[in-house]
Amino acid sequence: MTAPRSTTTAPAPDPVPPASVRPAAAPADTPAAARRPALDWRIRFGALSLIWGFSFLLIKVGTEGYAPFQVTLGRLLSGTAVLAVAMVVRRERLPRTARTWGHLAVAAFFLNALPFSLFAYAETTIPSTLAGICNATSPLWGMALSLVALSEDRPTRRRVAGLGLGFLGVLTVLGAWQGFSGLDFSGTAMALLASLSYPVGWIYVRRTLAGSGSSTLALTGSQLFLGTVQIAVVTPLFTAAPDGFPLLPTLAVVALGALGTGLAVLMQYGLVQEIGPTTAQMVTYFIPVIATAAGVAVLGEQLSWNTPVGALIVLAGAALTQSRARTRRPAPRPGPSQP
Repeated sequence: MTAPRSTTTAPAPDPVPPASVRPAAAPADTPAAARRPALDWRIRFGALSLIWGFSFLLIKVGTEGYAPFQVTLGRLLSGTAVLAVAMVVRRERLPRTARTWGHLAVAAFFLNALPFSLFAYAETTIPSTLAGICNATSPLWGMALSLVALSEDRPTRRRVAGLGLGFLGVLTVLGAWQGFSGLDFSGTAMALLASLSYPVGWIYVRRTLAGSGSSTLALTGSQLFLGTVQIAVVTPLFTAAPDGFPLLPTLAVVALGALGTGLAVLMQYGLVQEIGPTTAQMVTYFIPVIATAAGVAVLGEQLSWNTPVGALIVLAGAALTQSRARTRRPAPRPGPSQP
């Protein structure tokens, strides 16, 4: 998503970590009251939804001029540059222990390098609309994994119903009753695997980096840097240098990193501090709607009835997995008076 996307989070077009996999304690950052934003939170909430919703369109445009690993590398470079500037302005200190850097390297793989690359490869064969909807399954994967990996999470009827409803929505999007005809299995599988990678990373972060002592911004900036290094090592091994730098794909990749991977993270931190993680998490449910609208309106992608219907079912299931049943307060009993 990312407490604010966490102790570190995936600064990308992906949802805020589900409540079940957020770190137990986030580092203490500057209180929101000390930095009153100039823009109303509703405006920033809408802008964040648009940025992350359009990210799938930008990935699609980027892959028209560059190899998927190159799109990911450019994205991470731009995003890291934005957070590096923010860290300098705020005088943030980098993590100091080798243990923290080691855990950040693992987090960078699952929250940045792997999912960013998978989405880029997926969109070479599937529409950006489908990629955006697959991304909305992250809360479902997170809920399923947390029931296994986090002992404090207990399955409830509401959560189990949400999981079942969400995956029914996935089958609707994919047209299961038609035998998945016309579906690109490899691209869809990569998009779903990318969505699964995020909660794996969130759970790892919760287990290893909560209470590390560094600020959220410092941890996330360091995480993005490590993700950039990982992709920089891999890219030359699997891709050839581009013949040129086509204008539109280049602008798309830079915008994807600077806006969707850098600026969006800063905006989200501010929202979480101001309105809390529960309300900020609602941005998750706008991303696939905007991604679908952008893909159809701008890229001219085809949309059959089962895609939006299935997406709504997925979002309803994700919302159920994150909601909690109201607990009734017991009626007061007469007893000894308290001083």
